[in-house]
Amino acid sequence: MRSSNPVFSRRGFSRDNGTAGFNGQQSQAGGPAVGANPYATGTPYAEGTTNPYATNPYAPQDTQLGAPQQARGNVMTIDDVVSRTAMTLGTVVLTAVLSWFLLPVDSANLGKSYGIAIGAALVAFVLAMVQSFKRKPSPALILSYAAFEGVFLGVISAAVSTYIADGVVMQAVLGTMAVFAGVLIAYKMGWIRVNRRFYGFVMAAAMGFMLLMVVNLLFAVFAGGDGLGFRSGGLGILFGVIGVILGACFLALDFKQVEDGVNYGAPREEAWLAAFGLTMTLVWIYLEMLRLLSILQGDD
Repeated sequence: MRSSNPVFSRRGFSRDNGTAGFNGQQSQAGGPAVGANPYATGTPYAEGTTNPYATNPYAPQDTQLGAPQQARGNVMTIDDVVSRTAMTLGTVVLTAVLSWFLLPVDSANLGKSYGIAIGAALVAFVLAMVQSFKRKPSPALILSYAAFEGVFLGVISAAVSTYIADGVVMQAVLGTMAVFAGVLIAYKMGWIRVNRRFYGFVMAAAMGFMLLMVVNLLFAVFAGGDGLGFRSGGLGILFGVIGVILGACFLALDFKQVEDGVNYGAPREEAWLAAFGLTMTLVWIYLEMLRLLSILQGDD
């Protein structure tokens, strides 16, 4: 089972056949996948499996059932993920705030600011794709992506706050934080079980959601107006809620991928990849939250 996040699916953070396997490898004897789900038996590793990061000299080397895991130096920890994620999100927030003030969205400058925002979004997309296909995470590339993403978010947020509803941006930020905290608590408490069925449901829903958004965009471009109406009114509210829920599901998948990477003793540099994936998901949730709240306040 692959990760929901294209960043994770290119590296060790991948899940095949319902297990926490890495790159879908099978054992030579036809047994369980290499790196089978470490939580299946309630122990760090299932019996008869090997650590997919065994080539990392600092990773846990003893993979036998019930054996103590003596991790050393250069392995990814939760603290590493938290610190890298804070740096990446901090870059997004900083550039968003700067673009809010330096790229005004008044009538005289709206076109110029929109042009810069669209350009920044395209650059961020290209950087995200380059990092997704790189063999190793690049902190400079990831932080550059965060900076350009922040420029786009800053201009869009300023425009929504100016022309649609003052104060909606702060509400969207608080809503995004609430979704993150809620999913994290639910995941840690075991209320969300990330398994093959959960993954399949989320990916099917995400593909359907994106397909409908593309169709709506095509109708809007060629037929004018709001296309099929998925971006306004009752349908807009419904699809906004679905978008936020999908973002929450992606967060749960990301948490599972990070937890597996930490448990397997992934190299410390993988923390940047985790931060990159989490940032992409949080940006998704924020944009969907901003759109949903904009529709709700615009209808008042």
